[in-house]
Amino acid sequence: MKILFAASESSPYIKSGGLADVLHSLPKELSKRGHDVRVVIPLFKRTNPALRENFDYLGAFHVKMPLRTEYAGVFSHKLEGVTYYFIDNEHYFFRDSLYGQYDDGERFSFFSHAILRLMEEVDFYPDILHLNDWHTGAAAALFKNSYAWRDEFKNTRVVFTIHNLKYQGIFPYRIMKDYLGLDDSYFTYEKLEHYGSLNFMKAGIQFADVVTTVSRSYAKEITYPYFGEGLHGLLQHRKEKLVGIVNGIDYDEYNPSTDGELWVNFNSSFPERRLENKMALQKAMGLTVDQNIPMLAMVTRLVDNKGLDLLSFIFDELMEENVQFILLGSGDRAIEDQFVYFQNKYPQKVSTHILFGESLARKIYGSCDIFLMPSRFEPCGLGQLIAMRYGSIPVVRKTGGLADTVIPYNRYTGLGTGFAFDNYNAHELLFAIKDALYHYKDSQNWWKIVKQAMEKDLSWKESAALYEELYEGL
Repeated sequence: MKILFAASESSPYIKSGGLADVLHSLPKELSKRGHDVRVVIPLFKRTNPALRENFDYLGAFHVKMPLRTEYAGVFSHKLEGVTYYFIDNEHYFFRDSLYGQYDDGERFSFFSHAILRLMEEVDFYPDILHLNDWHTGAAAALFKNSYAWRDEFKNTRVVFTIHNLKYQGIFPYRIMKDYLGLDDSYFTYEKLEHYGSLNFMKAGIQFADVVTTVSRSYAKEITYPYFGEGLHGLLQHRKEKLVGIVNGIDYDEYNPSTDGELWVNFNSSFPERRLENKMALQKAMGLTVDQNIPMLAMVTRLVDNKGLDLLSFIFDELMEENVQFILLGSGDRAIEDQFVYFQNKYPQKVSTHILFGESLARKIYGSCDIFLMPSRFEPCGLGQLIAMRYGSIPVVRKTGGLADTVIPYNRYTGLGTGFAFDNYNAHELLFAIKDALYHYKDSQNWWKIVKQAMEKDLSWKESAALYEELYEGL
């Protein structure tokens, strides 16, 4: 099959979140399975300069929008069997930040047009056009309006993946007229209109041949009002074409036996070696160096849906236990200040880092004993997957991908890869942590849990096969 992925970011070129990881590892796995896989993303100012030096310039074309015509340069680069295309336009993409610009509606209207024009320019007419999140949602409507009827595209089917329904790309009506160039028949409740505005996410959901999201549980959750972010009615309507396929992680990228960021490498045959990393991290963080003190950690964006309000509520009770806690992340200023306060209050037990650094994140994954993800909602989550791969046992709320990927430990069968709680409640979180701490005291049993977590297959192999099956069914 010929498959073209379109998204706003992809590792290792440009990354702001988990979307970039997926847009690197899933195409790579599908390429290994023998498919012709290509990816198109914008050429942002912050695109990896070391890789950019090796880009090939393929040419340029012009994107004609009703209000303006814009230049689109095309660069390419091949990596691990996948061909990447980069759409160059300095007016739209030579910015310090990827998103949150005053003209995002215009910028990603241009990109949606460019995705479709690219297929002609490079003479690549895919069997599957796989769009991702709101940044490419409008391309689904444009494809159905102007491309699907042409002979070159008669075999092309559109797949749209929702990575996080919370972010939808909502813009004024004029964006549809001035930049997408769609007529008023598209500005209806059944198509792109959403409470008087234009909704790019809705365009993807409405006009794709099939809609996927990043876990089975999240696919069910978003058809209900609490998780549906105002689009639950449409998702209920399209539920026969809504499929949940859980994300994986790249086992070459995330491998504790070869990861150069760790002080000491280890694997599931000798997981106890990770204790050397733990003590090295304790020393680096200024915490008491003692391999027997359970170390808890979070590596996360500091936003309200990540469960940090629950943790804050029970934090003083948690600190009554003989534990250490490390936080790495940035985001909401009030949450940042709260955990800086906790560090000042418990300097021997808490280490807070208001930043994101990949090197420190890897060290935390390879060192901490218990990894917290008490999210209000979590479409898939990559943190718990990386944590298990590195032998850190997750404590999660049963929602979305957390429910699908973490097997709650059963003390009677001895099986499980983590600990979980049901309701979004602070003391349910505390009790789940205390349950994990109780089992941590039984060293022999704890290492058995660690081994089970590390040996669980969290790679893309199974999920890539499900995508392959989905594509073939179209």
